[in-house]
Formats: sequence, C-alpha cells, structure tokens
Amino acid sequence: MRLNKYIANAGIASRRKADELTKNGNVKINGHVMKEPGYDVLPDDTVEVNGRVIEQNEKKVYIALNKPRGFVTTMSDDKDRLTVADLVSDIPERIFPVGRLDYNTSGLLLMTNDGELANRLAHPKHHVEKTYRAKVAGVLSGKKLNRLRKGVDIGGFVTSPAKVTLIKQTQRSAVAEITIHEGKNRQVRKMFAAVGCPVQELERIAIGDIYLARLKEGTYRKLTRAEIEILKSY
Repeated sequence: MRLNKYIANAGIASRRKADELTKNGNVKINGHVMKEPGYDVLPDDTVEVNGRVIEQNEKKVYIALNKPRGFVTTMSDDKDRLTVADLVSDIPERIFPVGRLDYNTSGLLLMTNDGELANRLAHPKHHVEKTYRAKVAGVLSGKKLNRLRKGVDIGGFVTSPAKVTLIKQTQRSAVAEITIHEGKNRQVRKMFAAVGCPVQELERIAIGDIYLARLKEGTYRKLTRAEIEILKSY
C-alpha cells in the first residue's frame, strides 16, 4: 500500500498532509527516515509518524462539531491559541478536521480518523456543497445577489455560480444563505466583499446533506450510519 494511503487509513492525516509529513522527515520506516511519498509499505514494515508507531486497525470515528469563533482548525497551535482539539479531548482516538473553518467563522466542522474519506471530501473534483449563513454590512440588492449567483472575481479567481438566498434585510445590514462547492481561502468573505457587503458574522450550517441543526456551539455529536454513507457517496 502506498505510504500516504497507509498513513491516511490509520487516521493520522489526509493523503496530502501525509505527503507533507513524509517530505519533512516526520515519517520513519523500520527506524529509518523515509522521504519518498511513493514508497509502498510492505506487510512487515514498521511505520512511525512523529515518533509513534501507527497501525491500520484503529476504530473509525466520525463526528460533527459546532466550532465557535476564536478556535483554530488544527490539532495544535504554536501560538497557544485554542484549537478544535480542545473541544474533542474526551475522544480517545486521534481524529483531525476535514477541511478548515476560519478563526472567526463558526459552525459545522466534520472530524474523523478516516483519512481516505477526508481526502475524498477535500478534493475539489467531488464538488461537495457547503452552506453558510452570513450577516453582512449594507444592502444586498437584487443586482448584488445576481452577481454572487453568477460568480464574482475575488482577486485573480472567478467563483463558480453559487446559490444565494436573502433571509433578512435592514437599513444597515442583511442576512443571507450562500452555498458553494469550492474551498478557496476565505472565499465567502471575499465574495461578499467583492459586491460591497463585507461579512460581519459567518457560520457554516451544512456540508452536503449533513446539517448543523440544533447542535450547541462548542459541542459535537457522532454522525449517524446514514450520514456516514452519504459522505462516502460523494
């Protein structure tokens, strides 16, 4: 089995991250540093990542977390900021986030130790939709909504058509729901800024057919078997 897939299947990281770990010298095969991501792991090989021997038989865990603002979407942080790991510290398995949510964005974040699934969901070709509820400054006119729906230039990149629904409009601000399938850095914030309505608050409320619903901020729940099957079907 290819090394990055072996690491992903063990729930350590996605394949892409596994390649980074390997190139950075964090992976050992039989006690020797291995920097070749394309290495094929043999049945009797001992694989270590960051000094820990990994195995393939760890129980798979799938959870939905309601990430609050002010938490970093990583399992550790060199600036000693709060991370999503602090919210799932009672889970014995080593899990990691699927994708990212900005520091100041709250809402639905999937976490798992199924590296194969995480890699699949993160890959752009699968077009997994993500829905956000945004409070923005200013008036979201029909013209601006149509621009967002057709795609806008967010700085060298024109977004694909998006689904946008105006929920509420006041004199100074608006609330809208927007669904995209791309995952550019801070994309939703850049999209609203491009039409002159900067985001004031942003929350992710759905990933595909997995919904945040009434999950309390800072808490998590295990995904149902049906939800896991949905994710695996993308």
